Order: sequence, then structure tokens, then C-alpha cells
Amino acid sequence: MTTSKRRMPTRRELAIWRGYIETYDILRNRLEARLHQDSELSNGDYRVLLALSEAEEHTLRSSALAAHIEWERSRLSGHLGRMEKRGLVRREPCAEDARGSQVVLTDEGARAFRASTVPHLQAIKETFLDAFTDEQLDVLGEATVALRAHLGLPPIASDGKASASGTPTAAPPAS
Repeated sequence: MTTSKRRMPTRRELAIWRGYIETYDILRNRLEARLHQDSELSNGDYRVLLALSEAEEHTLRSSALAAHIEWERSRLSGHLGRMEKRGLVRREPCAEDARGSQVVLTDEGARAFRASTVPHLQAIKETFLDAFTDEQLDVLGEATVALRAHLGLPPIASDGKASASGTPTAAPPAS
């Protein structure tokens, strides 16, 4: 890969960027709409439920959960309040630190997550994966590795998890 010392992107580079970002936005919106239609979960709900489903004992400190899904703690707090009202999660005082709280996946949250997974994975296949040949997916994978390295992000392991921070990837990392 060659890097340019130009100050500004070329028209070609801007066209590639614009095509990528506009297509990504449309893809993300369609996947989020399908997720909500199929399961009545928002993308934010899915990201929280995915993180908790993968966590030890299905619980995380709220600050760790916010870091895990890369949300501001205030945004997460409001979202968790709405999820609590729907019975998907509950917050408990943190035993080690009275200022913190633990977010726990409820049985209802686990059921909702399990019920949403197959339709969500089918939507990913239909709207994204089916558009490409195996060779094209290999190129996209290589491009993703390069972009993540450029951004200082950990590589994605074969199980779909980021190897260091654990950013969930079973759902599109929107937001």
C-alpha cells in the first residue's frame, strides 16, 4: 500500500470515501430496521445484550460495559433505564465500589437476545454477505484489518471478537 503526502484527497479518493460511507449508512439503517422489525430490539439493545451474553456470569460493571460498546456513560445510563423498564437488564449495586453498578442480563433479556440472533444473522447475510464473492470478502477482510490497524484498534479474532478490548462484532458496530 502506498501512502500519499498530498494535503487533500483526490476526486477519486473522495468518490471512494463517499460511496463507502453513504453505502455503510444505508446498510446500517436497513439492518437496524430489520432487527427492530424482527425482534423489537434496537441496535443499542442488541449491542448491550450481546456484551452481557458474552460476559462472565452475564454481568458487567456499567463503566466496563460503556467502554466495551464504546458509548459515553451518560448515554448508556439512559439506555439501560429504558432496557430495565422492559425487563431486559437490571442494575445492582457494585459490591467492590458503592459508586458503581453492575448491569445484569435478565432471563427476559437472554430470551430476547436469543430470539433476535438468527433473524439478525440472516439479515446480515442477505444485506451484506450475499453481495460478495469469497474473493471479494477476502479483500474486504484485508481492508478491515488495515483500517483497524491504522485506527489503533485491536484485530478481530476468528470468533468475531476484538482481541484486546472485546468490541462486540456480531452486530454491526453502529453508533
